Amino acid sequence: MRAALIAIFLAGPLAAQSVSEQLNDYPTIARADYIFGCMAANGQGQDVLRKCACSIDHIASVLPYEKYVEAETVLSLQLGGGERLSIFRTAAPAKALVADLRRAQAEAEILCFM
Repeated sequence: MRAALIAIFLAGPLAAQSVSEQLNDYPTIARADYIFGCMAANGQGQDVLRKCACSIDHIASVLPYEKYVEAETVLSLQLGGGERLSIFRTAAPAKALVADLRRAQAEAEILCFM
């Protein structure tokens, strides 16, 4: 009984969400933004649209939205120059976030584009 209560307490916000909400935590605007960028890089057309949609769906299944946003933020900060932003290029947590995103993107590339 006590273990069940602890499990419910630890589940917290996730317990309040349905399974589909937990698996689909990326807002539509984030998915659309990714797809537009993907299509700009890979060409136009229905086939590319399907591949890009598949790609963001896979990334969303692997990486929670919060981690996706953090990794995208680190990537944009890495583009900046100067000493102050060098922490985003050298810090282990920043590197790990970007590595997780790159891994998810590579998996999506294999699953959706080949």
